[in-house]
Amino acid sequence: MNIWTTLRTYSMFPFTAIWLHAWGETLEEAFEQCAMAMFGYMTDIETVEPIDTIEVQAEGGDMLSLLYNFLDEWLYKFSADQYFIPREVKVLHIDRMNFKIRSIGWGEEFSLTKHPQGTEVKAITYSAMQICEEEKPEVFVIIDI
Repeated sequence: MNIWTTLRTYSMFPFTAIWLHAWGETLEEAFEQCAMAMFGYMTDIETVEPIDTIEVQAEGGDMLSLLYNFLDEWLYKFSADQYFIPREVKVLHIDRMNFKIRSIGWGEEFSLTKHPQGTEVKAITYSAMQICEEEKPEVFVIIDI
């Protein structure tokens, strides 16, 4: 038997993701903290000055897709639109009936000369995404890096 024709009984799974876990007194605070956890992985948030303000709105078909789209819209503001990095994100309103969210962020344009480069976030994922509201609201999101 040729060694190259034997059945392989293994597989490899490179893991290039980070699990974010965020919580707050309200679901709005949990969403805010999740966005800040994502940005905190990308740079040291303490180096960001709240010079500019950006509003981000998102919609979904349910609460999980709303969380996904909320984070995806914020990531878009950083990576493709304006290179905006917030020092703080505030959720102004979550419409749980129509699955819409309005948020605002205070920050500035990302600059390698001012902001330490962390790890690039490539995408938000639905993998193992959870929203729990039993006691204090908390969210779990895996982001691809």
